[in-house]
Amino acid sequence: MTAHYDARETREQAVREAELFSQLPEVLRGAMAAPAYAERLKGIDPAAVTSRAALAALPVLRKSELPALHKASQPFGGFVTASPGSFARLFTSPGPIFEPEGRQADPWRGARALFAAGFRPDDIVLNTFSYHLTPGGFIFDASARALGCAVIPAGPGNVEQQFELIEAYRPVGYSGTPDFLKILLDAAATAGRDISSIKRALVSGAAFPPSLQAEIKARGIDAYQAFGTADLGLIAFETDVRDGMVVNEDLIMEIVRPGTGDPVAPGDVGEIVVTSLDPHHPWIRLALGDLTAALPGQSKCGRTNMRIKGWMGRADQTTKVKGMFVRPEQIAEIGKRHPTLGRLRLVVTRRGEADAMTLKAECAEASEAMHEEIAGTLRAVTKLGGGVELVDPGALPNDGKVIADER
Repeated sequence: MTAHYDARETREQAVREAELFSQLPEVLRGAMAAPAYAERLKGIDPAAVTSRAALAALPVLRKSELPALHKASQPFGGFVTASPGSFARLFTSPGPIFEPEGRQADPWRGARALFAAGFRPDDIVLNTFSYHLTPGGFIFDASARALGCAVIPAGPGNVEQQFELIEAYRPVGYSGTPDFLKILLDAAATAGRDISSIKRALVSGAAFPPSLQAEIKARGIDAYQAFGTADLGLIAFETDVRDGMVVNEDLIMEIVRPGTGDPVAPGDVGEIVVTSLDPHHPWIRLALGDLTAALPGQSKCGRTNMRIKGWMGRADQTTKVKGMFVRPEQIAEIGKRHPTLGRLRLVVTRRGEADAMTLKAECAEASEAMHEEIAGTLRAVTKLGGGVELVDPGALPNDGKVIADER
């Protein structure tokens, strides 16, 4: 049995980059046939977008925008040229956001994530993600079947009935949230039911803290994490060496400063932006609102694609101060107006019985004039007065947070 799903996972990164960006112009041409992309990418020459620098010059599409866009132009916001009937399944997620499933094999790109977690052809998998209207259950179902596994479409809940299925079919694998896996294990122990056939798991959709990881491991299950969304399917996944998450094939991931489309410095925490190369339903610089950071070098597992730390929180840190919204984009604008500054963080507190905010800014050469200039920019951009605190370079944590609401 090979250690990798296919040879594409271990090709040189330069080869992968060249192949991705050789495909991107044609994907862009197809995307721009859709009215929404035609408007957003007006004036762009697809033939010129053959590098990360060129891609970074395109506007981001924020996932938070999709509900309003989908409502205005149902069902897919004008981002898809194909008719809804050309897809295999049609879903909705909270928002609502409408998501189609393609007809191709493994449409959500999850088979290699399951393989990395130890799943193999002919395994039986208990899939407890929901099959009701949202794509979660079908993402993992299609991925497992593409790998050659048999799937028990259990969904969440109905624990007693799940025990009957587990004892009859003896699944070796589990896919679902880590929380529901613990519920199954605890309920089986209480009821004296045998679910010991489950030896490995691919979990997603909820936090999987080290304490729960250790508990699941102690109960005989080797569980791995995957990061995905209802729009894109599986984006990154853990491998057996546990050195971060490897980005999936056929995706271009960028990590940008929250509120902007500007790539962060290597290793800095920022917002995940993904471009997919699915010609039937491409995503061009979809900003997910999730934070992560790239890890240096390649994984010890032999996979050569970009590695990330995993999910590190949400980039959408919008808050309300004195009745007015303050957004990460505004903090980014302050940084653009003062390019000598390093990281910025707006700290919102209560002073007496009123909201108060202080902009902390990394500055190598602080001065009273610089302090006053930044205070003026803060007021001009946010329409609110606030304090300014200039700190040494490197003093602010590298966690992607630009607004800290400490009220």
